[in-house]
Amino acid sequence: MSTTGIGTFTIRPLDPLKDAELLHSWVTHPKAAYWMMQDAKLPDVEREYMRIAAHEHHHAYLGLHEGRPAFLMEKYDPRYVELTGLYDPEPGDVGMHFLVAPTDRPIHGFTRAVITAVMDELFADPRTRRVVVEPDVSNKAVHALNEAVGFVPVREIDKPEKRALLSFCTRDQFLAARGVAV
Repeated sequence: MSTTGIGTFTIRPLDPLKDAELLHSWVTHPKAAYWMMQDAKLPDVEREYMRIAAHEHHHAYLGLHEGRPAFLMEKYDPRYVELTGLYDPEPGDVGMHFLVAPTDRPIHGFTRAVITAVMDELFADPRTRRVVVEPDVSNKAVHALNEAVGFVPVREIDKPEKRALLSFCTRDQFLAARGVAV
């Protein structure tokens, strides 16, 4: 659980079948273009999240704001998923993706509160030493958001589906970005 000036966020494991219809509406929304599922049908979303649920090194979660679904979070081990062979992983590296649900009534600072809640969740595990992300190089909004919570861009990498900006955030960098003495 993470409490901010915007409210309380909780995170629960995603239920691939129960949550698929909701996820489908999020991942096919025009604002989710970087999620690369714009043309997905409901069965495609169900299959993708069933695949993730069955994977030993990849997990999906539904984030709630004040008890209502508000974002999707994926956590993965970059030694086995997404970044295999694209960088030298270190012990305690955890990969992350997040997607904020589309809304007609945006709340100022909401997306930053979401990524902060996601990072709180990841660093709640004492084994997590560094969070790794690989957003599309053209996604300037997420680069700025990542940097605001402590991520440091390292280099561009070529993934099969995109050119990505590999970035890292240690626990100390995250705490410093939040203004917590380290």
